[in-house]
Amino acid sequence: MAHSALLNVMIAAARKAGRALRRDFGEVEKLQVSLKGPANFVTAADRRAEETLYAELSKARPGYSFLGEEGGAREGADKTHTWIVDPLDGTTNFLHGIPQFCISIGLEREGTIVAGVIYNPANEELFMAERGKGAFLNDQRMRVAARKRLADAVIACGLPHLGRPHIERGHRETAAVQEKVAGLRRFGAAALDLAWVAAGRLDGYWERDIKPWDMAAGVLMVREAGGFVSDVDGADEMMAKGDIVAGNEAMHKELLRVLKNA
Repeated sequence: MAHSALLNVMIAAARKAGRALRRDFGEVEKLQVSLKGPANFVTAADRRAEETLYAELSKARPGYSFLGEEGGAREGADKTHTWIVDPLDGTTNFLHGIPQFCISIGLEREGTIVAGVIYNPANEELFMAERGKGAFLNDQRMRVAARKRLADAVIACGLPHLGRPHIERGHRETAAVQEKVAGLRRFGAAALDLAWVAAGRLDGYWERDIKPWDMAAGVLMVREAGGFVSDVDGADEMMAKGDIVAGNEAMHKELLRVLKNA
């Protein structure tokens, strides 16, 4: 299918950074057996990927601002547009040789996400969306799943871990959802969780304490696939609050209810 000029820019940047990440991922397995381990190598790979994305996106759209996980905010001359980028979402998976990681690129225009690309270079899955134009996986249109009952649903979540706050709250929420669903999953890459909701593989997803670059592209993707996204209070403040709930209309509503009662 033909993509817009904007999506072509984002896809080209993601694929270029992805080629290097795929090569680096091939090296991780060899480093697992070393005493030092691959942590420093992965940190360097993460930073290289962000610099590649910054260079490619800036070349194609000079002046746009840039917000990245590694380098933070870089203000451009054009204050109305900001790239919101995670060069390696799922770093811990990558570090352990688990092929569940991605590059996430969202474009914010005057406070609204208007385009998003999520790319897993390990399996060549490319998710993309543009506001008002639908969401696609490798050029096949995506729709959220149609299940209506939590009892039939597979739900993804984020689990607080070492160094993250609110572990007790996480336990309460996980337990509350776990007893109502067919399956609970923790895949470890927020952007891919949202992409998988958009693709209908997951019926819903929630997570707390995540950053704008984890969700910018995915929020648009779910909505363009017919789904609903909000913060845990049901408002449209995900980026500011750092929490998110996603699913089709029924699943979104039920998850909000369960989490509120937890």
